[in-house]
Amino acid sequence: MAKVLVRVLLRRPKPQNRVVVVVLSKNIPVSVIVVTKNEEDRIGACLEALRGFDDVWVVDSGSGDRTCEIALEHGVRVQSFVWDGGYPKKRQWCLDHLELRYERVFFVDADEVVTQDLVDEIAALNWACAGYFVRGLYVFEGSVLRYGLRNNKLALFDRGKMSFPVVDDLGLSGMGEIEGHYQPCRLSGFQRENIGQLNEVLLHNAYDNAAAWQERHLRYAQWEAGMDAKGIWPSENSVLRRFLKCVFRAVPFRSFVAFLHSYIFKAGFLDGMAGYRFACSRASYYRMISNASKEMASSI
Repeated sequence: MAKVLVRVLLRRPKPQNRVVVVVLSKNIPVSVIVVTKNEEDRIGACLEALRGFDDVWVVDSGSGDRTCEIALEHGVRVQSFVWDGGYPKKRQWCLDHLELRYERVFFVDADEVVTQDLVDEIAALNWACAGYFVRGLYVFEGSVLRYGLRNNKLALFDRGKMSFPVVDDLGLSGMGEIEGHYQPCRLSGFQRENIGQLNEVLLHNAYDNAAAWQERHLRYAQWEAGMDAKGIWPSENSVLRRFLKCVFRAVPFRSFVAFLHSYIFKAGFLDGMAGYRFACSRASYYRMISNASKEMASSI
């Protein structure tokens, strides 16, 4: 499984050495924010990979497991979050309210593990751009997928130049307290600032088990269908990304197109059966969105 693979890739130091390693290696002047809820199985590997950063926060939404305890064991700062039902949602709330040491922030999900190559790239970054996209290699059914679809998020940016947009989705089900699948945008006065792309990757554990995958993506599909119906997607920072997203949302048979994109166009077939099943999972997700859209239309 993905959890086992990550532990092999990033072996944790022995307990008696852990504090020394963390303290001596913290030097990258970037504030890292990990938002969590019931992530005890994955938060340890996530935080272990972030030990090179000087300021790491776990912002937790009332976990009922050992998430916060494990975070404290890793010497990071832990902050509780209770959503009031409106905006700002969780990530922007972090930017507005946490006493971060740095203006430059890096959002990492609890199911992501930052590779050492990516840590080194961030440490050497000249910050010529307002923000940077960070690619993720999916870890699916225990395999790191080297081909096929890659996650790419604008997760590293200057919080004085960018913020998460407010969209009219509070009446939609599926996302709740957290911002959805859209990127932060440049603030007024910084529209001409460039957006960069980092070369190195992180590992994204996209699949824990079939039941959890199904439940999570059904929620996401309900939200995306609502966003499509209301036409309230925020503008992308990249003209090309904006064009491709608009085209993809408009094409018929999106599930089939998503499969071809991951398996053929992005060469997911080179990842063997794991690549095939992952492409099938992408097709399944867009069928969920289509079904949710039809249900919404029929209820009007």
